Amino acid sequence: MRRRSQWTPDVLRSAAMLLVLALICGGVAVVAAEAAFRGAFLAAATAFAAMGMISAIGYLVQQGRVRASYAAIRRFAGDDHVPTLSTDASLTITYANPAAIEQLRATVGEPLSDLLATRISNAVGLIHRLGMQSESSGFAREASASGEPRTALSLRRLDQSNWLWRFESDTLPAEGQDALHEPPVLTLGRSGAVLYMNGRARVVLGRRIKRLDEVLEDPPLQNGHVHHFITPEGSKGYSVRCVDTGIGRQEVILDAIEPVVAESSAADGFDDLPVPLLRLSPDGTILRANPGACKLLDAERADGRNMSEFMEGLGRSIRGWISEAAAGRGLHRSEFLRLTRSDREIFVQVTLTRVRIDGMPELVAVLNDATELKTLEAQFVQSQKMQAIGQLAGGVAHDFNNLLTAISGHCDLLLLRHDQGDPDYCDLVQINQNANRAAALVGQLLAFSRKQTLRPEILDLRDTLSDLTHLLNRLVGEKVQLTLSHDPVLPTIRGDRRQLEQVMMNLVVNARDAMPDGGEIHIETECRTLMEPLQRDRAIVEPGQYAVVRVSDQGVGIPQDKLQKVFEPFYTTKRTGEGTGLGLSTVYGIVKQTGGFIFVDSAVGEGSSFSLLFPAYEMPVTAQLPEKVVEKRKMPQTGSGVVLLVEDEAPVRAFAARALRMRGYTVHEAGTAEEALELLEDRDMKIDLFVTDVVMPGMDGPSWVREALKQRPGTRVVFVSGYAEDVFAEGEAQVPNSIFLPKPFSLNQLTETVHLQLN
Repeated sequence: MRRRSQWTPDVLRSAAMLLVLALICGGVAVVAAEAAFRGAFLAAATAFAAMGMISAIGYLVQQGRVRASYAAIRRFAGDDHVPTLSTDASLTITYANPAAIEQLRATVGEPLSDLLATRISNAVGLIHRLGMQSESSGFAREASASGEPRTALSLRRLDQSNWLWRFESDTLPAEGQDALHEPPVLTLGRSGAVLYMNGRARVVLGRRIKRLDEVLEDPPLQNGHVHHFITPEGSKGYSVRCVDTGIGRQEVILDAIEPVVAESSAADGFDDLPVPLLRLSPDGTILRANPGACKLLDAERADGRNMSEFMEGLGRSIRGWISEAAAGRGLHRSEFLRLTRSDREIFVQVTLTRVRIDGMPELVAVLNDATELKTLEAQFVQSQKMQAIGQLAGGVAHDFNNLLTAISGHCDLLLLRHDQGDPDYCDLVQINQNANRAAALVGQLLAFSRKQTLRPEILDLRDTLSDLTHLLNRLVGEKVQLTLSHDPVLPTIRGDRRQLEQVMMNLVVNARDAMPDGGEIHIETECRTLMEPLQRDRAIVEPGQYAVVRVSDQGVGIPQDKLQKVFEPFYTTKRTGEGTGLGLSTVYGIVKQTGGFIFVDSAVGEGSSFSLLFPAYEMPVTAQLPEKVVEKRKMPQTGSGVVLLVEDEAPVRAFAARALRMRGYTVHEAGTAEEALELLEDRDMKIDLFVTDVVMPGMDGPSWVREALKQRPGTRVVFVSGYAEDVFAEGEAQVPNSIFLPKPFSLNQLTETVHLQLN
């Protein structure tokens, strides 16, 4: 009995070198004259000595483990008459039991392939296959294709560096025993002749064959494919693995795709497995369901019932899907189904496997609860859908703002030439008013897409709601009673007063419409402090202090399947002509852009409650300065200055240019940023103000303005856009001496903005 030491000389040499370095550094420290050098070398000597000691201690521990491992091997194989070897990961023999030394003439330190080369044909290929097959299970066994008497080589991995090899006689075992050890293996020559069949192959195919064509039903043979072979029990399918073993030979390994299971073994432990399992007949009838499956299906017993009674969700019928699986199609593909449970929504991932029990084909269904996975998938799809609709709404609103700017602007120009006694004056006023109504509708689109311009200020919700009460009472009518209750310690928030008033009006109008016979709408505020994150629906509210506004009604309520859709744009439960479907989507956009959250609770016949959470605003600690009273200046009828107007929409550019010229300004026009930069190349052209659109083909507004300011520093800028003010400046520094004018704007708004910038 012999073994080889597992000590690694390289590591031992490293430990020795570290100790030598420690001695050298210690010697230098002794003779060093300066204290600084002496301390440095002493520290280095200490470090090297510690590293050397750690290496030595580590290998002492390793030696103990190696000795314990070999002691276990000796106890296991010392008295075994079967030749047994152990190798390291490099396949070098590290131990041989007496039977291996006597029968194989094995020696420690010899490569395993050299030992087997004289006894087994293509020993390298056999060793490689066993190593690959044992990676997952830790064990593999295969009979050699040559040699007399025939032997089977088995490999068991004890750990990463200790592999145990055994040489056993390849006598023909009983069918039940053979099925537990190895798959059918055939060795083919260059011409396709069968040179060798292991015992399992002879049992499966029923005889010793000379050519594979005798039993292969669907030639040609392809690696990795499922082929059908003629057996004494009829046609059977096997997954084929082909391995080239050199010198024109090929080994064909047949992996069964229909495990044969006895009834007793199938029942043993079936109910004890923690995984939900179903045994199904080819028509979908449940033959047996373990307790895990019954709990998931919410049934005391499911035996005898069809699987389609418990699940739904496939495009085709569940019975058709199971029939295809019983025929061998779609077995390697899981399906996601929805359980028909009334208490809650549950999704399951179902994987089918085909088996034979007592010679009869059956299916085993493995169920996994996939509710959380489908919920995350639904959240992702919902967020993608809302983002896409938001981008679409923002783009449509931007284009409409350009059109409305041109319409209302030219209408303002016409109104300047008509007085109230003119017959056309009323028509022009109607055009102007309807353009403003259209602008409000576009504002709702921008609110949903969170691209509207906000004017945030510090708000006390109690004051805001109190000022709004009179208008809300007029909105609800006489049949509905509106009541308010406030928390006396409500924190302040930061938001746009006008937009928050729009939120409250939309919620109150919806509550009124939900109570056609009258009722009560209750608005209450409270201060809520979250000590830990609040997870609800698809949102996570961070800890902190929040001001909560709750709007409750006693209306018809919202069905549960529609609760998640109420904030989608153009979705409405009202009849045609009674609602646009933008009310709650506008509320959602404003609340989210303000940094808040909105949740809805509802029950059919009991009413609905919308809860709005706004983060409390923490006032910075600064010296309170008295507010300056700014007197409103009267705008002059005419102005002076040179304006460079850059706008890609010709109607908007035409209106703005005429409006500014009428007020006395000199205007130079450009349709693109590149055209504007060409005009500025004329050094003699004096420009006092840039008025430019933000979104344009080619260079956008901020980009060309920054380029122009390099040559004309100090020039003031007015940006105009149909998007929000902060969209174009996101991630970039603010352009100096610039202000923002949102579209659509009127003639007076444009001229007043230009005058204020120039003066």
